[in-house]
Order: sequence, then C-alpha cells, then structure tokens
Amino acid sequence: MEFEVQKSRLIEGLRRQGISERVLAAMEGVPRHIFVKDSEKSGAYADYPLYIGCGQTISAPHMVAIMCDLLDIHDGMKVLEIGAGSGYHAAVMAKLTGSGHVYAVEIVGALASFARDNLEKAGISNVTVIDGDGSIGLSGYAPYDRISVACAAPDILDTLTDQLKTGGKLVIPIGRHYQQLYLVTKINGLKKEEKGGVVFVPLIGKKGFSY
Repeated sequence: MEFEVQKSRLIEGLRRQGISERVLAAMEGVPRHIFVKDSEKSGAYADYPLYIGCGQTISAPHMVAIMCDLLDIHDGMKVLEIGAGSGYHAAVMAKLTGSGHVYAVEIVGALASFARDNLEKAGISNVTVIDGDGSIGLSGYAPYDRISVACAAPDILDTLTDQLKTGGKLVIPIGRHYQQLYLVTKINGLKKEEKGGVVFVPLIGKKGFSY
C-alpha cells in the first residue's frame, strides 16, 4: 500500500512537469520497486537514479518519462532499447507499445539476468532481453520503429540509425561526462534535435567509450 502512495505522488509530480498522460499511465502500470535492489526499495519511487549493481544505475523516473515522450511510442511498434539495466525502462515502453514488442540489449550478463527476472515478476511478457553489445544494435530484428539508448554514446551511431525504419525515431545521449540528449528522426536523412543536458553511464561496446 505504501508503494502505491509513493507511486501516486511520483506520477503527480511528473504530471506537473508536463509529461503526457499516455506515458504517465504506462508508468503507473509498472511497479518500479520490483526493478530495484532490495537495499534501494525505500527510494523506488523517488525521482532520482538508483544503483542496481555492476557499476550501473536505473534512470530517474523523470528521465524515463521524458525519453518515452520524445519517442512517441504507439501500439504495435517494434522498439529497440540499448542498455536494459534492471528492465524498468523497457517495461514502461512495453506498456506503451501494447501489442508490439521491445528488444532490450544488455552487455553486462548479470544485469541481463536481473532484468529478465524483474520483467517476469512484473508480468511483462512483450520484452525480450538479449545479452550483447548494444553499440552495434540488434540486426536480427531490424528495422525498428523506435530506438532508445540509456547510456552515453560518443556520437549518433550509424549502427543504430541504419537499423531504424524510415520515419522512425531514436533518443540518445551524446558526450562523455556530461551529455546532450538528442532526438533523431529518420526522414530524408537524419533530423537531429537537442533536447537538453543529461548525465548517463557510458555506453560499453565496440562503438562506445570502452569495450
């Protein structure tokens, strides 16, 4: 019951920040406390990042909400996520895509297993978590309607934009220590829009900052 009260407060705070009702409804349908470590559950609905192990964090709820709003995910879409983490962000996108599917790539094996377990506990069945190097995308299921990158990349990666459908959208943070969040739309080339300063853990992989 206490988690529900905390979640309601979080949702109302995000509403005041201008987050869309579609994204708020998706977030309301995902029990965030399932996706954090036991030691962090007391802060599950606080609006800041939490440590999930292996040097990684679960993004602050407002950042998940902003990225989902920018992507404008609709029912039936195929979504690629780079950096599954604990699975929370993928779960929110899974709610938004409904009859569609989310493919979440995670390079840290322990976190990939953690995400799978969390998604199963939360009853989310339209997410597939794959162990692999997300910096090169996931060609086996391409092309994608939407791509969400939850780690900082050196640049807008052609390995990802090449796997995006025409008309598709990508959100990606660019920079090493302090990043700029970009929304990239694939129409007559690539339309790139800056969406504000952010701080993410670095992308690990062949096209990332380290491998």
